[in-house]
Amino acid sequence: MSVSEEPSPSHRKGSEQGERSLAGCVTTDIADLLAKPLTAGLYLVATPIGNLADMTLRALSVLSRADVIYCEDTRHSAKLLQHYAIAAKTRPFHEHNEEREIERAISDLESGKRIAMISDAGTPLLSDPGFKLVRAAAAAGVPVISIPGPSAALAALTSSGLPTDSFFFAGFLPPKQAARRARLVELSQIPGSLVIFEAPHRVAEALADMADVLGERAAVIARELTKLHEDIVRGSLRTLAEATFGETLKGEIVLVVGPGRAEPVSDETINARLAEALEGMSLKDAAKALADELGVAKARIYGLGIKAKGRSP
Repeated sequence: MSVSEEPSPSHRKGSEQGERSLAGCVTTDIADLLAKPLTAGLYLVATPIGNLADMTLRALSVLSRADVIYCEDTRHSAKLLQHYAIAAKTRPFHEHNEEREIERAISDLESGKRIAMISDAGTPLLSDPGFKLVRAAAAAGVPVISIPGPSAALAALTSSGLPTDSFFFAGFLPPKQAARRARLVELSQIPGSLVIFEAPHRVAEALADMADVLGERAAVIARELTKLHEDIVRGSLRTLAEATFGETLKGEIVLVVGPGRAEPVSDETINARLAEALEGMSLKDAAKALADELGVAKARIYGLGIKAKGRSP
């Protein structure tokens, strides 16, 4: 069917039947979830990062029956809860009241309450308070149940086109340049993609520091993920820093930086380290240890050791 053709009556009928069938399945699934008792425990519930349609049925079934919902910002979360007609009691949970609320939450949990925790958006605890509460609940023997769902970090990573087999979530970088650069030096040693949250007004300077410290790596700026104006821009750290300089960015932003290229290890470097290692261990053990340290094949190190022995008087 060409794009200019109208759907045939049979095609429209089939589509409508499919939609009714889907709606029926969703209705059945949520009814089944609500029919099962919600046991006592601490529920970590992921919520949409922008598109309300990303809310899962399981998340809705938990939030609708929780005795208390801890929110990063109750006013912000009210919009989501009102949209789904969830009238559960809410309490704020943030860095300023965390210690006090942990004590109250543990008391409620030990008495058999069902407590849910959500953040303003995405999966709780990622760059948000909550870790200490989970640790306290686990120590008290209270069940901790994760209700997975949206995550800005994973959405950005998987859509970036950068390696996903090994990655490190670094949260927010320090706002001051000296501390930020020091942190980037630490991150430069990680052999995988980096996923970083950043405030819109600091993106350009953060990218410039990344280009200086991390080198010419591939990177992505992911902005307003799942929302109407979702935007993903790809390029090198340097080109992205230049492109955003002087720009006023808005919305939630995730930066994804590809892994650096490993510098080849020269024979000279291996021979120097091998000579040191052989002072305290056998060639076989030294080859194994240096292979892990330098990231090169054990056979290569062993071969250089044999050659060095052959040259020795």
